[in-house]
Amino acid sequence: MAMKRQSGPSVVAIGGGTGLSTLLRGMKFYVNDLTAIVTVADDGGGSGVLREDLGMPPPGDIRHCMEALADTESLMQQLLAYRFPDGRLAGQAFGNLLLAALNGVSDSFDQAVARMGEVLAITGRILPVTNADVKLEATFDNGTSVCGESKIADFKKKQACRIHHVRLLPERSQALPDALEAIRRADLILLGPGSLYTSVIPNLLVEGISDAIRDSRALKIYICNIMTEDGETEGMTAADHLAALLEHGGPGLVDLCLCNSAPIGGELLERYSQEDAEPLKVDRREIEALGAELQMRSLVEDGGQYARHSADRVAQVVLDLYHQRAETRIF
Repeated sequence: MAMKRQSGPSVVAIGGGTGLSTLLRGMKFYVNDLTAIVTVADDGGGSGVLREDLGMPPPGDIRHCMEALADTESLMQQLLAYRFPDGRLAGQAFGNLLLAALNGVSDSFDQAVARMGEVLAITGRILPVTNADVKLEATFDNGTSVCGESKIADFKKKQACRIHHVRLLPERSQALPDALEAIRRADLILLGPGSLYTSVIPNLLVEGISDAIRDSRALKIYICNIMTEDGETEGMTAADHLAALLEHGGPGLVDLCLCNSAPIGGELLERYSQEDAEPLKVDRREIEALGAELQMRSLVEDGGQYARHSADRVAQVVLDLYHQRAETRIF
């Protein structure tokens, strides 16, 4: 296990879902100043139930990040992820309920998240990107649209065409001031990995976030997914992913595009092909034409049953890239 460093850059990781939690799980062993900015557009599963019943932002992605940053990770992860098997709470995660309770005794959702971090003695800080009650709407190349993050994948399969763009409703939801401040003082900003349209891009649509990233003097790295995602990015290349980020958030958001260079084994390829997913094609010329430098490294977790990022390997790579450039960057 990696040992914590006593110092290092101020790091902001932006995203959601399992991609962000994987990244945090590795980064917490290398930096002391770590902030996660998390999407709150989820409306499915247990999070969706609590969102509808209690009128609170969805807790699921926040919970995943809490699991990753908890000091006593093994036990705490089991507790927070525990889902009740029976009764009215069947399928609901304990961590969601804990955050819902804290939200009930707090003045705002971000305060509830901060209190949960204190209770769990997490490493770093977790911030919802906004306190607003936002929903995600996707519009497709054929002109159709659907509202609700949890509905997008199935709807896309039925339409058999690409997502043209996504937007938040309401469109001008204000970013959490602490999130903007964290971005402003960051030395290193990480976007992804994670679902492109439903985990990463929604953060860029919150008022002020894209501008803050663009104005920041930090090194900005987009960590590409290893595979395309069924119901979201089938047929898209790494450059297509980057182009979508820039189309939604504007230019100047990415300095480096980090992609996996390790081959994906035959059994994994077969499994993913059954889900209409394949290794992400890396098109260097197109990425560089979009204004980003391509870096390729072996990022896959060894011996896994899925093509997932190695938390420790990604953390080491992004910090190595930062330190290689820190002395030559003008701050």
